[in-house]
Amino acid sequence: MADLDYVAPASVAGAIEALAGGGAKVLAGGTDLLVQMRAGRVKPQRIVDLKRIPGLIGVRQENGGFVIGASTSGAELGEHAALIHAWPGVVEAVQLIGSTQVQGRASIGGNLCNASPAADSVPALVAARAICVVVGGQGRRELPVEAVVTAPGATVLAPDEFLLEIRLPPRAARASDAYLRQIPRTEMDIAVVGAGVSLTLDAAGVCSEAHVALGAVAPTVLLVEAAGAALIGTTLDDAALDALAQAAEAACRPISDKRGTAEYRTRIAGVLARRAAAIAYRRASERT
Repeated sequence: MADLDYVAPASVAGAIEALAGGGAKVLAGGTDLLVQMRAGRVKPQRIVDLKRIPGLIGVRQENGGFVIGASTSGAELGEHAALIHAWPGVVEAVQLIGSTQVQGRASIGGNLCNASPAADSVPALVAARAICVVVGGQGRRELPVEAVVTAPGATVLAPDEFLLEIRLPPRAARASDAYLRQIPRTEMDIAVVGAGVSLTLDAAGVCSEAHVALGAVAPTVLLVEAAGAALIGTTLDDAALDALAQAAEAACRPISDKRGTAEYRTRIAGVLARRAAAIAYRRASERT
């Protein structure tokens, strides 16, 4: 630890330079990184703190959508009224990460780039069709949230790249989302299964667009296109919700561990997707 270097660049270019050469780890919120360092799981030569870079913390509205800096904490997202109104499922997912104290530090970008299959914010972001903006030595690129993580603990980011921001698209008038998870305890636990659903309705209350994402049921978060398709053209009657649940269960590739068997996770995935869809539908129906 005596040889650990710490830098806090004030620009994107400075951060890219600090990350170049390998051996560095990005500090967004630090709630995962510091625990991993203390446990000896990671031993970086340099910590690159991104929080001084303009735009890395905060939420802004742009072209009808929202841009969230990658180091923005859950606590800050929970105070943004316009974001909560447009994307309640995204905000409620982020606010399930840790305790009140952790919420003040844990960042939405860190939750994604930690690359846990059970990360709470990720299914909600995938269902929202959010886009990640990544910067590095080769320039700037954009990719969907589900393309960032490739395996547990692994991402597509090169050693000199980092997540700059997450972009949520403009919201239709009758559209909303929801996120639910199952945990062994009443609070502050890791999801056994997580389900995010985002819906858009037409004037008659018929679903015209739907996206369903599942966490903790495969090595990476799943965008279940068949589950979303099961809802389109319906008012989410029992038949549509049954089809949604069946598609969600069919997509699962879970493991069995001390927190839940594969069979349990598969069954719960269908239940949670169904419940989240019903919540999203109610919210969308109430929006004007």
